[in-house]
Amino acid sequence: SGYHVATSRHRLATYMLLVLAASASLHTAARARPPTCVATAPPVGTSYDTGAFDAAVMKTYNRYPLAVAGGEGCELVDLDGRRYLDFAAGISTCTLGHANPKLAAAVAAQMGRVNHVSNLYYIPEQGELAQRLVATCNLDKVFFCNSGAEANEGAIKLARKRASLRGVERPIIITAKQSFHGRTLAPLEAEI
Repeated sequence: SGYHVATSRHRLATYMLLVLAASASLHTAARARPPTCVATAPPVGTSYDTGAFDAAVMKTYNRYPLAVAGGEGCELVDLDGRRYLDFAAGISTCTLGHANPKLAAAVAAQMGRVNHVSNLYYIPEQGELAQRLVATCNLDKVFFCNSGAEANEGAIKLARKRASLRGVERPIIITAKQSFHGRTLAPLEAEI
């Protein structure tokens, strides 16, 4: 997993890197039958018991009738063995591809050392990454967080702070209509 950074310049650089990584995963060996494109051909159904799932999991999304068993690169495989191109990529959070051996090895090695350390402590790798980002992305500092919600909250707070320093008492946050900026209060309020 990566870090979300609440600066527009870095987001652009991050998205560019993620697009390059996703493009690289598209150049895998050709398959005898191309995968189904979920965006143009919705799944035909699933053998999975969706009723039991829906009885236990709060409905926060309208789900496709697709039960994922695994994935490889930019493809998902359902419980019935059908393959799909994964255009959602975990809603843009997992764009490095599925079952990537190098990523799996790196995550396993990290889990062998320590899995999660609070930002209350110094994390040498975090410092190294921050230094590289500052040096290569024309940034002053970076803001590390754990989710898009935190990134959006942080971006709104930083924008309001900057506006306040410039004498703007009531800054306006501009968003796109019918867009999604997370489920926390500040982004939801900004969308209204």
